[in-house]
Amino acid sequence: MEAVKKNVLTYSGLKALEDELQDLKVNQRREIAEKIKEAREQGDLSENAEYDAAKDEQAHIEARIEEIEKLLKNVEVVDEDVVDLNKVNVGCMVTLLDKEFDEEVEFRLVGSTEANSLSGKISNESPLGMALIGAVVGQTIDVETPGGMAQYTVLKIERATN
Repeated sequence: MEAVKKNVLTYSGLKALEDELQDLKVNQRREIAEKIKEAREQGDLSENAEYDAAKDEQAHIEARIEEIEKLLKNVEVVDEDVVDLNKVNVGCMVTLLDKEFDEEVEFRLVGSTEANSLSGKISNESPLGMALIGAVVGQTIDVETPGGMAQYTVLKIERATN
């Protein structure tokens, strides 16, 4: 039997998923039911684009609810307040020196569910995230990227703030 993969989340990531699930179940389900009811009242469903669109939207909502519930069943929450700041781990903010461009970059290391590179959150399962896990201040790491090898030096490890 295959081991079930744990979904690593920070408390803020867990709260965001729980809030989204609540909104989907309470608000969006009600809204879509109303749209379907209104579309049905218009008569012939075979040529009713509004009805088809509402049913598609309902399917997307139900799929997202199922996806979130599945994620939450196998969640491992990282308490950012007790993260060991002597080494890089999920839940910490890390400042790196990008050796190629000689510039500082800052990332928050999170589980893959929360990853969003545009907001500076990188996954612990990404090439950079995997290379960073366990690294200490002053350590230089090599990371295989699509553009070739990249080198980073860990400058600072801090507690992530929301």
